[in-house]
Amino acid sequence: TWGASLSPMRVAVALFDGVTALDAVGPYEVLQRLPGTTVHFVGHRVGEVRTDNGFLGLNVDVSFDSLTDPEIVLVPGGIGTRSLVHDETILDWIRETHSSSQYTTSVCTGSLLLGAAGLLDGLEATTHFAALPLLSKYGAKPTGRRVVQEGKIVTAAGVSSGIDMALRLAELLTDATTAKALQLMIE
Repeated sequence: TWGASLSPMRVAVALFDGVTALDAVGPYEVLQRLPGTTVHFVGHRVGEVRTDNGFLGLNVDVSFDSLTDPEIVLVPGGIGTRSLVHDETILDWIRETHSSSQYTTSVCTGSLLLGAAGLLDGLEATTHFAALPLLSKYGAKPTGRRVVQEGKIVTAAGVSSGIDMALRLAELLTDATTAKALQLMIE
């Protein structure tokens, strides 16, 4: 488990044009409250990306090539994932960070990027219900469960399930009492 006596934990949340805001911000609200944790928003370049509705901007503070060894990797979903399944920059970053991460996670269609990076072959995984059939294209075994853990890979279904995934991750990193306290704090 993770605690204040350990070295700082870095969470890398991937951002891209067309991201669904709650996929990134929901887990952020949970994970940034863990003791000794810093959340970094990473992307192709530092600066603003627009969410899937085009009205909200989120800020990338670190480029993919500047943060290659976070303890936690989080890949959110959104309409932007459809083209990113062919983007070797983000796929290489996912592969590289996964090789040393403690946990690699996704929310909604972010799991399609984990699959396109080759991480889900033969594993159960979940995503937004409308995208479940696409997971098998990447070798995953689609399931409609809300949160799925396969070793150090944790996938979450549709948008709001990202909060559930982050609470589960908080429990894995600390303990059930801490996760329940975080749930109460964000409530």
